[in-house]
Amino acid sequence: MDEVEVLERLVARYSPSGNERSAVWEFVRIARQLGYRARVDAAGNGIAVRGAGRPETMFLGHIDTVEGRLPVRRAAGRIHGRGTVDAKGPLAAALVAGADFAGPGRFTVVAAVGEETDSRGARHLVRRGPPDRLIAGEPSGWDGVTVGYKGELRVEATFRSTRTHYSSPFPTAADLAVDWVVAVRAFAAARAGETPFRSLTAKVVGLLGQSPGDDEVARVTVDFRLPPGLSTRDLLRSLPRTPGRPSLAVTVRVEPAEVPRTNPVVLALEAGIRAEGARPTLWRKAGTSDLNLVVPRWKVPGAAYGPGEARLDHTAREAVRVRDLRRAVRVLRSALAQLALG
Repeated sequence: MDEVEVLERLVARYSPSGNERSAVWEFVRIARQLGYRARVDAAGNGIAVRGAGRPETMFLGHIDTVEGRLPVRRAAGRIHGRGTVDAKGPLAAALVAGADFAGPGRFTVVAAVGEETDSRGARHLVRRGPPDRLIAGEPSGWDGVTVGYKGELRVEATFRSTRTHYSSPFPTAADLAVDWVVAVRAFAAARAGETPFRSLTAKVVGLLGQSPGDDEVARVTVDFRLPPGLSTRDLLRSLPRTPGRPSLAVTVRVEPAEVPRTNPVVLALEAGIRAEGARPTLWRKAGTSDLNLVVPRWKVPGAAYGPGEARLDHTAREAVRVRDLRRAVRVLRSALAQLALG
């Protein structure tokens, strides 16, 4: 069974967040056929292991996808389907790369659930003891390695006022919300860094106005992307205070994460890429991944890697080149061998 068949089997099991069970059990079946010891844990994650003892290298992939079925097909050297890029392609590459892992130590592949929503799979996993090395399964391109992700803080601000005539000098709840958004945008602009990755950004992602009886209510949802060095706690404490005294509710909270570019995982992946004749590219992304959650908690060397173009994430054009999938398998196989030696 090669990497193409593995990926096609995984992608054929449609698995939006919250409905991963069928795909997880397909992952377990594939892993067992490839020689892994495989099971499903209490959170619903698929766990596959080769070898035993230390050091342990973990590949933390995720098997859930965004909503939206896509036909699974192979055409013009590409495999098309929901999850081929984000992130069943990386997961398939890891399973095949580790199928002949002979140690020393062990290689663990995780098909985590819920990464696209609440990261419930990774939150359960982080309670166990840390591995020695971590690779997060996310699309970086077969010749790229991701070393940083911005954090995310999504806040819903609610403004209330008493209804007055529109000709009166008193602000409406919507006025208060707009004034707060203007202040928030100025606040973020003042914290721009030398690159987009080093900058705080704020985007309005929801607006709602209501007038129940004599009351007015306006809700605005803002999504902040945080650079490393700025915690969600510090951002919440320093948000602008404007008239209207909004109540704030946090709906998404993910801390930023950046790993040293000279850590053993990055170096091993770079060596594997160079062995395939390419020059490695290091990526720092505005999105988030389970790496944000586990690396700060486990405090282990890590990076994110996997075949696929990140610009195709969550789109109807999601597809991965067969050639790139196979190259990623060879890169991972080389990196695993190097990491197993310490």
